[in-house]
Amino acid sequence: MPHIFDDSVTAAVLHHMNDDHTDDNLLIARAFSEPGDSEITGAVMTGFDGDAGTWTVSRGEDETVLVVPWPSGSITERPEVRREIVALYDAACERLGVEPRPHA
Repeated sequence: MPHIFDDSVTAAVLHHMNDDHTDDNLLIARAFSEPGDSEITGAVMTGFDGDAGTWTVSRGEDETVLVVPWPSGSITERPEVRREIVALYDAACERLGVEPRPHA
């Protein structure tokens, strides 16, 4: 059974990802969809648990759900969520041949 984060943690992470990192959501969706799908027009992070992040991915009028496992495996602590999302971003950049920006 994957770890379930408190609602306040989930809301804060989703707010941050969907307000401040919309391009990162799109990059992750394009990189981890099968195959790396350049037809994706939008991606919104809709949830996460201790095993994976979840995005709703748009291709025109169609929407699908994309679940991407955390690169380091299962997590249980809030700081680990950031670490894993950054790792997904870095992996997405590598898969798509995009220069990643520095992490603060």
